[in-house]
Amino acid sequence: MIPRLLGVYINRQFLINVRHILRSFVAAIQTSYDFIAMSNIKSESVSESSVSEPPPTQPSVPISYPIKTLEELESRSYFDSFHYPFNRASVPILNGGSSSLPQRRRLLVCHDMAGGYLDDKWIQGGTNPDAYAIWHWHLIDVFIYFSHSLVTLPPPSWTNTAHRHGVKVLGTFITEWDEGRTVCDTLLSTKETAHMYAERLAELAADLGFDGWLINMEVNLDPGQIPNLIEFVDHLSLTMHSSVPGSLVLWYDSVTVDGKLNWQDQLNEHNKPFFDICDGIFVNYTWKEDYPRLSAAVANERKFDVYMGIDVFGRNTYGGGQWNVDVALDLLRKNDVSAAIFAPGWVYETKQAPDFETAQNSWWGHVEKSWGVLRKFPGPSPFYTNFDQGRGYHISVDGDNVSDTTWCNISCQGFQPQLLLVDPSNSIQVSVDLKEASYSGGGNITFKGSLEEKTYFESKIFQVGFLLSELPVHFIYTVKSDSNSSLGLKLEFTSTGDGRRASILLASREVNHFSDKFSKVIMTRERKGFSSGWVINEGVVAMSGYTLTEIHAVCYRSDSNDNDGTVASPSEYFALLGHITIKTVDYKSDFPLSSSWLVDGTCIKWTSDPLGSKTLDVKISWKLKHENSYLFLKFNVYLVKLSKQAGGNPGTTLEDVKEYLGVAQVSCFYVSDLKVPSDTSTLKFIIQVCGVDGTIQELDESPYYELEVEGP
Repeated sequence: MIPRLLGVYINRQFLINVRHILRSFVAAIQTSYDFIAMSNIKSESVSESSVSEPPPTQPSVPISYPIKTLEELESRSYFDSFHYPFNRASVPILNGGSSSLPQRRRLLVCHDMAGGYLDDKWIQGGTNPDAYAIWHWHLIDVFIYFSHSLVTLPPPSWTNTAHRHGVKVLGTFITEWDEGRTVCDTLLSTKETAHMYAERLAELAADLGFDGWLINMEVNLDPGQIPNLIEFVDHLSLTMHSSVPGSLVLWYDSVTVDGKLNWQDQLNEHNKPFFDICDGIFVNYTWKEDYPRLSAAVANERKFDVYMGIDVFGRNTYGGGQWNVDVALDLLRKNDVSAAIFAPGWVYETKQAPDFETAQNSWWGHVEKSWGVLRKFPGPSPFYTNFDQGRGYHISVDGDNVSDTTWCNISCQGFQPQLLLVDPSNSIQVSVDLKEASYSGGGNITFKGSLEEKTYFESKIFQVGFLLSELPVHFIYTVKSDSNSSLGLKLEFTSTGDGRRASILLASREVNHFSDKFSKVIMTRERKGFSSGWVINEGVVAMSGYTLTEIHAVCYRSDSNDNDGTVASPSEYFALLGHITIKTVDYKSDFPLSSSWLVDGTCIKWTSDPLGSKTLDVKISWKLKHENSYLFLKFNVYLVKLSKQAGGNPGTTLEDVKEYLGVAQVSCFYVSDLKVPSDTSTLKFIIQVCGVDGTIQELDESPYYELEVEGP
């Protein structure tokens, strides 16, 4: 009863005021004890003080970080940072030929976690296999990276994986507290300054490869500043649209047209002037039951541009958030407006039982059940996925394990499967198991359980919309399984003419006992011989005039195991699906010759120890000598240490050991603290080019950079 009574008096403004007081108190204490923070400056964790440091210009491990002041924004000092070229997203957004958002209700996700820039700040990857990640991209239309810094720049890892799934990514521009009011006094001092800062923000988005901005002005303003605020928002929208087609500028429901910081919790006459000059409004999350309907009426034909906020932590949010997020989503679906889910990392931060993966899938299952799956991926050509979640316990390349080091790098996420929630009653459990073997990267789909003879089990893994042309299509997938376990793919098609449905099973073994369940069975060609046990399956499908709508995995046992026709008792089943590639038969990966590349090393720094060993820091950069249409989004980086044999020639290698260093999403890679044994004469850095269809260039044919080891 007492909490309910308190709820009457405690609103967001009250909490803001309390937070303001506490912040001032903490700031005073922190000033007195700055020396403590300095002693922990090399900590792996990211604190507010660490991201407040000036833009780093000296070479160091590449990181993402925000812009903290208007001075930094105006001076464009960010572009002088050593880290700038590493922060450019490289993956173009998958949009099916349309840069605009669909005309339907949409789902926006605003990621706010502990100040931001945690494990995701390490551009070349961190070491935490349990790092936070999102993999339910098929439900999301827009992703916002949020923090309380003035200019929050999305780490390229989020932009890369979101774009891979067709999701737009926005940064955040926020003003709050006394500092925010000071910022606004400068920002809005004249029409010219408003335009200049808007252009700086648009330049950052266009150059770093993300899709726009959320504008959150959480301060009281003078009424006389509002005309220049409108100029700022309007000019930012126009500049973004001209520089990045399909970009978005969203207004957060905060300050009103009379300058008051007064959250409306709906679209109305107090905030609509801002809505009218940008691409939508993110409505504050303390709205009441009737507000979505009222907001839709005010927006009229733009009702889908109204994103009603839902705070997953449940702070005065409709329905209570948390595991009841579907209560708010159900109402928004009924009123046919869009939703903005704030802080879905609640599942991770509050350590929901029994573990993050299970809780994450269950929570997003609530979202999917309420909201539905409204997106259908048009399908790039070619299509490739290795089911990598962007974190794990090992890394593989073409079936070979190249690293057993724990890691995280969201940029490495493959196209994520749309697996159903685990059903304990199923005979086979389907999951992404990061500890099982991988064919490529660190992911897979694991099928484990029991399966009787002459039966099969199927599980949907993708809902797509790939229109097939006259050219036959190659389906290539890898399987690693027990000897008595087989895994195939079921492809569901719909005719674009009369809507007829057809299903094709790709199988590597005879399935006579259930072949009548499919329109056609195509036997795949197997390529074996991998020491790791992976088998490559290839099948060709010709379905011109049909659209591929779903892909299912099919678990079965081979007819060759039937002997007397009796039904055997259930037996164990285990199989891994390593990757899927879909491409037309005429598509071939084309890798430029090694001699076509310019590879260089800069920022070279040697450090010696008393025992004769050395440590190296170096930035390696590469580019093609001539402009062309090649699109490479990923590069594996290897190292070979060449030693001088006794009585031999310099530059010979005792063992041709290629050490995997990491992966680059841009055309540069920073090597830090590399230990170089005293008998090493030359270091050879190999840049392995990766195709968009999952193929890779042979290491012996890849570009490389050689560096002679500095003498004593």
